[in-house]
Order: sequence, then structure tokens, then C-alpha cells
Amino acid sequence: MSAISKSVLAVILGGGAGSRLYPLTASRSKPAVPIAGKYRLVDIPISNCINNNVNRMFVLTQFNSASLNKHIKNTYHFSAFSSGFVDILAAEQTPDNPGWFQGTADAVRQSLRHISNLEFDYILILSGDQLYQMDFTSMIEEHQKSKSDISIATIPVTASEATEFGIMKTNEESIITSFIEKPDYDVLPDWISETGEYMQSSGRNYLASMGIYIFNRKVLNTLLKNLHPNATDFGKEIIPNSIHEFKVSSYQYNGYWTDIGNIHSFFEANLALTSEIPAFNLFDHHNVIYTRARMLPPAKISGTTLESTLIAEGSIINASRLTKCIVGIRSRIGHGTTINDSYIMGNDFYETLSDMDENALNGIPKLGIGERCHIKNAIIDKNCRIGNDVRINVGGDLADTDHQLYVIKNGIVVIKKGAILNDGFTL
Repeated sequence: MSAISKSVLAVILGGGAGSRLYPLTASRSKPAVPIAGKYRLVDIPISNCINNNVNRMFVLTQFNSASLNKHIKNTYHFSAFSSGFVDILAAEQTPDNPGWFQGTADAVRQSLRHISNLEFDYILILSGDQLYQMDFTSMIEEHQKSKSDISIATIPVTASEATEFGIMKTNEESIITSFIEKPDYDVLPDWISETGEYMQSSGRNYLASMGIYIFNRKVLNTLLKNLHPNATDFGKEIIPNSIHEFKVSSYQYNGYWTDIGNIHSFFEANLALTSEIPAFNLFDHHNVIYTRARMLPPAKISGTTLESTLIAEGSIINASRLTKCIVGIRSRIGHGTTINDSYIMGNDFYETLSDMDENALNGIPKLGIGERCHIKNAIIDKNCRIGNDVRINVGGDLADTDHQLYVIKNGIVVIKKGAILNDGFTL
């Protein structure tokens, strides 16, 4: 067991109801949302931890946690001779605290009675809805070397991005001296930082909090229990107050990082994976993304022209053309279908031939996407049944709406999980 494994414990925040990712979060928690065709969002922080020998993790959640529980139970099994684990800590009502989690800080505070039973010196707090590959080992070593009480991972951002983040200033020793949450554009000139020549050349002059923190054990307990027992949020309350009470350091990260907080950012992050050299590298054997090992056959593709497309295992593709698409596990796409700029999440099961015949008699389309369909700028959630000659978002310029079968946000059509679109459906 490495020194980091012994001294560091990770807590992954599952987030709230995930309303900005609706309808993908209608029946699952935010960390359980499928990404890149075969993973779940929670696999990202867990994999980053495993790759850096942080093998003891708690995932805090309270909304729609059934599928997340199942995924973690079926995926993360450590050796009987290892102390590693990934455990779910769901919000629970107790005699001394009858309420649910009220925010990130409150979630950790309520979970301390379980977390504190373990031995550790540092607690690494992570978000469950971000995409990145980060060297936590280096951050932990810097935290120890500087003898900081708290370390915050920061990333240089542009002025247009800065208004959406907590922005901070540091001194020559990377100690954070001031912090502002989502500043107005007109005050940004006062918050320019020395981010390095390369970052400054691209206009990234502001240090934004990534929502990744390291706390010394005693400091976290003091903050949550004694100094700020009613504070509910790390970014808005705990961190700004800590700057004046403890030694808080910035650890600047210069790699790829994106916050997947809404449908647009989720859609863009997934399609970016289809680039020739994507910023987030799924093919890096030093930074493996772990997920559930499924016993699925290879994808089978017949007569399809593929361009900038990722296809997960177990898929059966007979489409005419797929361009800039993510195709998830067990997907089925029929003859003559064309799909552009879309994320097909796939299916949780296969239909048998007898099931298909019976459904056909009852006018129910096959599981998957039928023949001669045209789909563009869409997210097709799991287990959808899309019939033949269906057209989705081909014309574009659709107004935002929430329908029984689909949601439209920022020009992106999201077909809800398990939706049935009959032959000829047009949107």
C-alpha cells in the first residue's frame, strides 16, 4: 500500500437533482449519466483516483441513486488483500439530523460520521460531473510540500468564461489571497493573474476553481463542525472564508477540463471525443478510464460509411452513413439511416427475434433506430424505439420545449429514455 493510499481518502460529490441535465437525470443521478458510449460520468473521478493510487473512495448522492448503486457494485471490486473500496453514502435521516443534503459542504458534514471511522491525513473532494485526466499525485505532493491547510485545483480561463466560475488571486508562492464567486464582467480587470506565457497568449488570464479540493483532516473537521457549522456550500461559503483563516494554496492545472453541468456542455464534450486528436484522450494507457466489464460481442458494421465516429461493443450497424457520432453499447441502427453530430446512448439489453416479431404485430418499433431515418444534433437516451423513416432535427432552429417523448434545449433534441417514435415521426 503506497503512502498516498494510506494518507488520502477521496469523496466524490454526486450533485443535486441535476435539473440542468434533465431529461438525462429524470430517472438516474447525475454521476450515473452515460458518457462516451460505454462509461458513466462517475467513472471519470474514480478512474483518476485509481490511476493515482487513491483507492479509498466514497460517492455521496441522494437523488435517483439506484442505477448508480448498481453500476458501482458491478464495477469496482478490489482485491481481498487490498484496503481499496468505492462505497455509496446516500443521504440519510438520523435523530440528530432529519434533513437531506443541503449542499456540497453539508453533504460532507453529514457523512463525516462514516468517513471519520477511517485513518487518513488528507481528504480529496471531487465533483461527479467533470471530464478531465489529472495527476492527483502531483497535487497531493505540492500540498504536502507547501504545508498548506487546503489546496484548490485551479485552471486558467478566458474573460468570457470567468463570469461562470469562482475566481481567485494568488501571491508569488501560489497562496490564494482573494476569491470572488462568478464576478461581473466589469470587475474582471482587477482579477487578472499570472497564469504563464502559454495560457496568457490564448487570453486565459483568470484562475478559476475546478471544484477539486484537498483538505487536511483536522482543518476540514474544524471548518464544518466548529467555525461554519451552518455553511452548506464549499464554493460559496467554505472556500471564501477559509482564505482568511487558513493557508490555502492554488494548484494550477493546464490540461483539458470541462464541467458537464448542462445539456449543451454534455453534448459538446461527447462529440469532442470524435475529433482526430481529442483533448480528452480515451486511448491513453497511462490514464485508463475504468468502467463495468461487459461480456459483449464486437460491433458488427455492414455497408456503413463512418466518419469521426466512436462505436461501442455489442452494436449492430447497417446505417448508410454516420458522421461525428458516439454510438453506445448494444445499439442497433437500420439500413439507409443517416446520423450526423449525435450521441446514441445504446441499450441495456437485446431483443430476441420472437420479441421483435411480437412487437411488430402490435405496431411497436424494434429497439434501436430503424431504416431510412435522418437524425442530426440529437441525444438518443437508452432503450429508445425509433421506427422507420423518422426525421429528427434535420431542419434545425427548433424552439426549446419539454414534450412527453423529447426535450429541446439550445437546438439539441434529447429523446427521452425508453421513448417510442413510430414510423414517419418528424421533429
